[in-house]
Amino acid sequence: MTFIPEWPIILQFAIATFVLSITPGPDMTLFVGRALSEGKAAGFACLSGANCGIVVHTTMVALGLSALIIASPTAFFVLKIVGAGYLVWLAFQAIRKGSAFSPEKKSGPSHTLFQNWLTGIGINLLNPKIILFFMTFLPQFVLANDPHAPGKLFFLGLLFIPLSLPVVTPMILAADRFAGLLKKNPTVTRVTDWLFAGVFSAFAAKILMAQAK
Repeated sequence: MTFIPEWPIILQFAIATFVLSITPGPDMTLFVGRALSEGKAAGFACLSGANCGIVVHTTMVALGLSALIIASPTAFFVLKIVGAGYLVWLAFQAIRKGSAFSPEKKSGPSHTLFQNWLTGIGINLLNPKIILFFMTFLPQFVLANDPHAPGKLFFLGLLFIPLSLPVVTPMILAADRFAGLLKKNPTVTRVTDWLFAGVFSAFAAKILMAQAK
């Protein structure tokens, strides 16, 4: 099937997805926070909404990048260079500011599962960093002159969801323990920050080296 990348590419993508999934961020804060305050079903409803948002972003990126590749390989080259700079900036921000993870167990009226789903998809779709992230992350795994680039971009974008579930699901199921670990052990949080920075720096270097060939 032409839309499936080679196994070495899928393996690299899987490793990157795993490291990125264990890095605390706004989405994870929502999942764990709602699980703490309203129960695990609420956490999974938010997760489902966020995953729907990823499908939308993936579709937009796959179609947009495909059009860009067809229209101008030079523009795609520039996009990847800009992407490398963006990844370096993300790495710097992770080290300088740390993770945005501070879930608190709050009392108050509960939301319906549909409301939690809407919150999940809203946080995903309304965050401009998400689409910018996918625009810089996915292109690393597809060649600019690949005629099957649209299918491969879409495949990898959707693959992000099942690959991240084994990481995110246990965090929701063990929300109390997970949140307590990060709050009581700031060293653990900083380690994830450095993992985040390391992964993005490595991929930025990969982009630049690939373009130099």
